[in-house]
Amino acid sequence: MRHVDRRYAVALGVLAAVTAVLVPVQAELLASVLSGAGGVVPLLGVVVARAAWVWVGQVVAQREAAKVKAALRKRVLRDATGTPGEVATLAVKGLDAVEPYLAGYLPQLAVAAAVPVAVLVRLSFADWGSALVIALTLPLVPVFAALVGVHTRERTRAQWAAMASLGGHFLDVVRGLGTLKLFGRAAAQARTVRLMSHAHAAETMRALRVAFLSALVLELVATLSVALVAVPVGLRLLDGGVTLHVALLVLLLAPEAYLPLRAAGAQFHASAEGLAVLEQALATTPRTTTTTRRRPPDPRTSPIVFEAVEVRYPDRAEPALSGFHLTVAPGERVALVGPSGAGKSTALAVLLGAVPPTAGRVLVGGVDLREVDRAEWLRHLAWVPQRPTLFPGTVGENIALGTPGADVVGAARAVGLGDLVHARHALSSGERQRVAVARALARTDARLLLLDEPTSRLDGRTEEIVLRATRGRPALVVAHRPALLGEVDRVVEFR
Repeated sequence: MRHVDRRYAVALGVLAAVTAVLVPVQAELLASVLSGAGGVVPLLGVVVARAAWVWVGQVVAQREAAKVKAALRKRVLRDATGTPGEVATLAVKGLDAVEPYLAGYLPQLAVAAAVPVAVLVRLSFADWGSALVIALTLPLVPVFAALVGVHTRERTRAQWAAMASLGGHFLDVVRGLGTLKLFGRAAAQARTVRLMSHAHAAETMRALRVAFLSALVLELVATLSVALVAVPVGLRLLDGGVTLHVALLVLLLAPEAYLPLRAAGAQFHASAEGLAVLEQALATTPRTTTTTRRRPPDPRTSPIVFEAVEVRYPDRAEPALSGFHLTVAPGERVALVGPSGAGKSTALAVLLGAVPPTAGRVLVGGVDLREVDRAEWLRHLAWVPQRPTLFPGTVGENIALGTPGADVVGAARAVGLGDLVHARHALSSGERQRVAVARALARTDARLLLLDEPTSRLDGRTEEIVLRATRGRPALVVAHRPALLGEVDRVVEFR
């Protein structure tokens, strides 16, 4: 109850107290009706009153749960740390699991604390022997529930951790799917997501096995305890040791003593994940400082320096880039050459900010790239990937993508696509590559071109057209073909 405010705790106490009064009264009236000593109308009145009270309790609990979830979502979205995927999983899937704890387990826990006491008090006046048996066996239910519950909590926390990790990683993969496809990492990340989903499924099955075991234990203990009360009362009734009214009252109240504890145990397993999520959400602390991203320096007047940059991917033993040093002077055109897999495209990805370096740093005008506003930095760059992505529409619309007011026709003519500006037909791989180059050329505000083998699918004549179009623009070029090397100021070899 430490996770709820005082008003809700008081409301649960009132609900439990009234329920503790209605249960013995209903049993008393029902025993009177069955023994022929009472009327049906008062019994119906109490039954209706109890049903209405249960409905009131559910409404109060649901409203409190909705209010708490809304407040926690605001807190998590404002203050939680971690990857965007982990925060989204906690705020959406995670906090939905809080409702069974607030609206199911806590109300039932309050009832379990009040109703058994009321039943014992009433039975102590009607048949002290039955009350003694219930008093001795009643603690067995919470004892066994606690023993199994400790293990349940650990299993549920492990399940939630696996779920949070899977959800967070999956969202991050989806957000970066375009980059992963471009750099050929999509299949590796798919395998990672598959392994994480298998781990989550295994944790879920372990938690379910513990829940089923707990339910079996609680039902068995409660059933045997009720039998220890019912059998002696039945035998005493046959011998005339108790009246029919008292025997019926005992038989009706004995299950009511164990029922709230059994229900609380069942609700605990349904709400265990919510409790783990609630503890994680409440553990977030308000952020006292806000990180302000710096405006990136202009690459036309600022050098770009790679200082001992290393990049490692989770599923690869060897680093994709290791100890990489490079200084690109303002206005310089540099070609990166070397065998496939040496890290040339990875270097471009680091400069784009798509892949964070595992070690080392990239400085632009002396400012760490991780400290600058990435959206502003990307406005300085025009990137041509190896496998450009085109969208439904004309060639001109694809060239103008993200650059309203651009000189689409001029950019298309520069790469030899002037006759295809309004075309919608399927393009060849070479034409697609030229569309990507034209898209970069249309970005007249871009200070630096990043070209990843921009002419690899072009014939010699078309390659010359494309090279002429990009001539004079500062660029960092991944090159394999000799024609590109004659268009740059310096060649950097990867080994």
